[in-house]
Amino acid sequence: MLWSRFFIPTTKETPSDAVVPSHQLAVRAGLIRQVTAGSYAYLPLGWRVLRKIIKVIREEMEDTSLLGAIELHMPALQPVAWWQQTGRVEDWGEMLLRPAGSEWQRGVVFAPTHEEAFTDLALAHVNSYKQLSLLFYQIQTKFRGEARPGGGLLRLREFIMMDAYSFEADKARLDITYQKMYAAFSRIFTRCGLPFLVVEAEPGPMGGEASHEFVVFSPAGDEIVARSEDAQYAANLERAARQVPPLPPDPPADQMRPLEEVHTPGCPGIEDVARFLNVPADQMIKTLVYELVPEGGKDARAPGDASPPGGRASRPPQFLVACVRGDQDVNEHKLRRLVRERGLGGEPRLCPLETAAAAGLVIGYVGPHIVNRIACHLVVDPDARAARDAVTGANRAEYHVRGFNWSRELQPERLAAMVVADIRNVVEGDLAPSPPAMPGARLRFTCGIEVGHMFKLGTRYSHPMGATFLDAAGRSQELVMGSYGIGLDRVMAAAIEAHHDTDGIAWPMSIAPFEVIIVAIDARDDEVITAAKRLHDDLELRDVDVLLDNRDERAGVKFKDADLIGIPLRITVGKKVLAGGAVELKARGSGQVERIELDRVVEEVARRVAVARSAAFDEELNI
Repeated sequence: MLWSRFFIPTTKETPSDAVVPSHQLAVRAGLIRQVTAGSYAYLPLGWRVLRKIIKVIREEMEDTSLLGAIELHMPALQPVAWWQQTGRVEDWGEMLLRPAGSEWQRGVVFAPTHEEAFTDLALAHVNSYKQLSLLFYQIQTKFRGEARPGGGLLRLREFIMMDAYSFEADKARLDITYQKMYAAFSRIFTRCGLPFLVVEAEPGPMGGEASHEFVVFSPAGDEIVARSEDAQYAANLERAARQVPPLPPDPPADQMRPLEEVHTPGCPGIEDVARFLNVPADQMIKTLVYELVPEGGKDARAPGDASPPGGRASRPPQFLVACVRGDQDVNEHKLRRLVRERGLGGEPRLCPLETAAAAGLVIGYVGPHIVNRIACHLVVDPDARAARDAVTGANRAEYHVRGFNWSRELQPERLAAMVVADIRNVVEGDLAPSPPAMPGARLRFTCGIEVGHMFKLGTRYSHPMGATFLDAAGRSQELVMGSYGIGLDRVMAAAIEAHHDTDGIAWPMSIAPFEVIIVAIDARDDEVITAAKRLHDDLELRDVDVLLDNRDERAGVKFKDADLIGIPLRITVGKKVLAGGAVELKARGSGQVERIELDRVVEEVARRVAVARSAAFDEELNI
C-alpha cells in the first residue's frame, strides 16, 4: 500500500474533549472520527486494526479442535415483546433504546445484546437433546443509551461486539463450555497483545449465576477492580467480597449511653447530620428502606389503581430495611443475592416515597428500630451491627437519635430475626477473602478497561421464553445457556492504552494496521523510490502487510507520522545509506537503528514479522 494512495488524516492537534491517551491518539493517528456523541466512524487505518481483531476472534471461535462455534448474524432491531417477556425492559431502563413514532416503531428496540434473539432461535429449532451442545456467535453493531458517553472508544452508544451464546442440556455441560470459552477469550486477548486479568464479576441485568470479566488495567478505565495484595483474589467492585471479622459482644446495659432524641432540621442525609451533630460518619448507622417486588421487575400494584391486571387483590407492600455504617454504602447486588438465597421473596428496589409515606416511613429519618413498628425484614452489615452508642434516624421527620444500641433498642424477637450479612461495598484496606487470598492480605483498588464478559445464564432466558427440549427419556427440560461478549472497540482502545508512548501508538504486531512501514527519504530521487518500491513489492510477496510512505515530505514529518500511527517495524531508505548498499531498520519504541544490507533486508524483516506473529500464540496466558 502506498501512503499517497491511502487515506491517513494524521494531525498534530489533540482534540479538546479527549482526555485519555487512547482517544487522543486514535484521533491524531487518523483511526477514528466522531460523528455524534458516543458514535465514531472507523477510518481506513482504524478499520484495518478492527479487521485484524476480528480475524483473531474468528480463528479462535471457529477452531473445531477447541470450540467450533458457528457464526451467524442477527438483526439489530428486536421485538420489545421479547424483552417484556424476560422482564428486561425495566432492568435496562433508559439504556434500552426504543424508536418513537408509529405503532411498529413502538414495538421494537435497538438491541444492546441478543440473549432473547438467540433464545427465540433455539425455541424455534431445537427440540431434542441430540442437537446439543450448540454454540453460536456473531460480530455485530449494538446500541445502548449511555447517558454520558466519553473516553473515545471506551463508552459508546453505538459499538461493535462479538457475542456468543451456548445452549446445553444441563449445568455440568455448561461448565465445560464456559471453561472452553474462558480459555478461548484468554487466547484472543493474548494474541491481541493485551495484558489482561480475569476477575469475578456481577451478572447485573444480564442475569445468571456466575460471571467473569476480562480487564486490562489502565487509569483510563471506568471499571474498579478490588485485588488482594498477594494477587490471589480479584473481583470488580460490584462483586468484591471481604473477610468479615468476628462481631464484638454487646456492651452491658449500664455501659450504654442513654438514648437521646435530637432535633435535626433540614438534615435528611448522613453528611448533613454528621456536620450538624459534629460526629464522624463511621459512628452513624445508615438505614435504607427497600420494597420487595415480584421477580420480573413489576410490582403487583399500579399507581392509583387498587387492583392489578387480572382482577386479583392488590399485594400489600413487603419491606426490607438494610443498615450499613454511615461512611459506607449498600451494595445492592449483594443485597439481591442475599434476598434470593434466604428466600425472602421478590426483588429489592428502593422504596418509592409515596409507598413509604403510606406505611408511616419518613425516608431520610428512618432508624433500624422502625422494625419494632412495622412488619419487615431487617438486614444489617456486620460493621453496622458492631456500632455502639450510634447516631441514626429517630423514625420521625427532622429528628435523629444518639446512643443507639442494637440489643437495647430492638425488641427481642426482632433482634433474633435480624440477618447480619456482608451487604456493603468493599473499601481499600478490607481483608481479602481467605482463601483464595493469604490470611491478612488486604484489598487494593485499581482501574481497568473491561474488554470481555462471560455469564453462566442457566435458565434465565429459556424459562420465561419457554425454550425447552426433550431429554433422552422424552421429558421436557429447559435449555441451559451461557453468554459471552467481547467489545471490539474496547479491545482497540485497551491496546492503545497498553502500548503507547509520548510519540504515539506502538501496536502489537498481531493487530497493527500494517506490520512494516517503508519511509522513502528524498522521494523525488529515482534510485531511492525504485529501491523502496522493490522492497515494498517483495515484502508483499512474503505476505507482509507493508505501507510505503512515498509522500513528498520532509524526513522529520515522515518519522513522526510513522511513530504516531504505530507501525511495529520501520525501514528507512535514504540516499546516503543506499549508496553503501544498505537501508536502516528500526523497531517502534526502540532507540536502536540497525544498518542492514539491501539484498538481505526482505528476508530479515519477513523473519522478524513471523517471529512476532508466532509470539502471540506462544506467550504464556496471563490469567
